Amino acid sequence: MTQNSAPIRTRFAPSPTGFLHIGGARTALFCWLAARATGGQFILRIEDTDRERSTEESVQAILDGMQWLALDHDEGPFFQSERFDRYQAVVDQLLEQGQAYRCYCSRERLDELRARAMDAGEKPRYDGHCRDLEHPPEGVEPVIRFRNPDEGTVVFEDRVRGRIEVANQELDDLVIMRADGSPTYNFAVVIDDLDMDINLVIRGDDHINNTPRQINVYRALGQEPPEFAHVPMILGDDGARLSKRHGAVSVMAWREQGYLPDALINYLARLGWSHGDDEVFSREQLIELFRIEDVNRKASRFDTEKLNWLNQHYLREGDRAQLHEELRWHLARTGLEADAGPDLDELLSVQADRVETLVELVERSRPFFEDFSDFEAGAAKKHLRPVAAEPLKALRERLEALEDWQADALQDAVQATADALGVGFGKIGMPLRVALMGHGESPAINQTLRLAGRERSLARIDRALEFIAEREAGQSA
Repeated sequence: MTQNSAPIRTRFAPSPTGFLHIGGARTALFCWLAARATGGQFILRIEDTDRERSTEESVQAILDGMQWLALDHDEGPFFQSERFDRYQAVVDQLLEQGQAYRCYCSRERLDELRARAMDAGEKPRYDGHCRDLEHPPEGVEPVIRFRNPDEGTVVFEDRVRGRIEVANQELDDLVIMRADGSPTYNFAVVIDDLDMDINLVIRGDDHINNTPRQINVYRALGQEPPEFAHVPMILGDDGARLSKRHGAVSVMAWREQGYLPDALINYLARLGWSHGDDEVFSREQLIELFRIEDVNRKASRFDTEKLNWLNQHYLREGDRAQLHEELRWHLARTGLEADAGPDLDELLSVQADRVETLVELVERSRPFFEDFSDFEAGAAKKHLRPVAAEPLKALRERLEALEDWQADALQDAVQATADALGVGFGKIGMPLRVALMGHGESPAINQTLRLAGRERSLARIDRALEFIAEREAGQSA
């Protein structure tokens, strides 16, 4: 048990009408941390009562995203679609107690009510027309509405935003069951949280307006509501509401872009939560330090540069097993075989400082895993000239005789060749770089030789020498 005392039992309850995006992932993380920080439980619930928009693909995308981020749940996933009998039983109870009623109002009447309220500058709300209806119309399937209290106020202490108070006169009689027998969000969530013994609901602050309505349903059922913590939204780099162009896409799309799960977790934790000026936190540190009360009330701005900085940090310092798994995944996606190239630890140690994502790392490392078809024209024209033939031949002889294919020995071999020929290191280094990589960019030349390996390096020097010979022959013809 950490500094937080009472065990928190909370849940993440996404709707499977789309992917798990950054905002949802951060909410899931805060729920997971709150539970783990107090020795509590984290429950996963899929709120799939929207029959038209819920899909199996979205359910799987949510599960995949949670698994990739390693936000493991203690119970679930539970599906609302499997609990319709339970919701119906509670609706029957509320109808019998007179705390719910059947509403037969047509869509046209409701639209007219809304239009009149809008014209009058008032908040649209249902007028209670069917509350005490004596002669219901025939042939109309009613919805079920909750009879909201007419007087008093709803007061709750939000663990992020503080005291919130709403007069019941501001609330109308919400629909709790549709005409097709499916429950609405504001009703089903109450029954689920009661049945699952949730004592803290952590969710986005777009749900604040729902909370007083839900609290009234709890109390109509003779139950005390859980505590609530409403976390602020995430804004894009430009300060606008997060959208697809900012990165409000599937969490798995971030994997495809080359980000590491630990880097994303670290970054999401810092979107609205902080501990001093620290930026880098392991999961263990987050669990030790996280308190939901420390989440900022203000909206957080997504900062891609900071995420990239963190991702590079984890490329250098992150868990090796995770790095290997992600790197192998990216290599396979681009048609490369991990076993056809250098040791992955060596590759990471050399390339991590030169890239920000695994996508960049794989692209820059492609020549270490497969042969390239042609030399880049500009680099070949500049560096694979006849004058480079002698240094490359001399270096090849020295490299072929080298017993120790290690970075220090390779560096010494290149330097010794340059010294023997009385030329600068670059006179050998740049032609060699183009020979090995096909272009003029690579890590330090000794590291490039080391990663390419003996057989591949010698073969590519031979190929470069053939290219130079053909170029020279063409010039003299």
